[in-house]
Amino acid sequence: AGETTRPRDVFVRMDGQNSEAVMHQVQAELANAYAQEFFTTVREKCFEKCVPKPGTSLSSGEQTCIARCTDRYVDATRAISNVVLQAYSQGGAGGMQ
Repeated sequence: AGETTRPRDVFVRMDGQNSEAVMHQVQAELANAYAQEFFTTVREKCFEKCVPKPGTSLSSGEQTCIARCTDRYVDATRAISNVVLQAYSQGGAGGMQ
């Protein structure tokens, strides 16, 4: 008699390479979603802060404000990411308070 393969068995027998590829794909998709969310938040917050009366174009002061505001968000996110990565490398999330 021939052996049948149930769909569940395919996942159970997934080798390390396939599961690693899936993990990388999920990580890439999460990173993309995070980046989109980050830039949407920055754009909204900085625009609200820097452009009190929207018009047809941005003044040089508004452009400078938006550039500086964006830089601050990027710097803050980088600093937070470094702290989180350092905490994980020193023994996991339990070390963070």
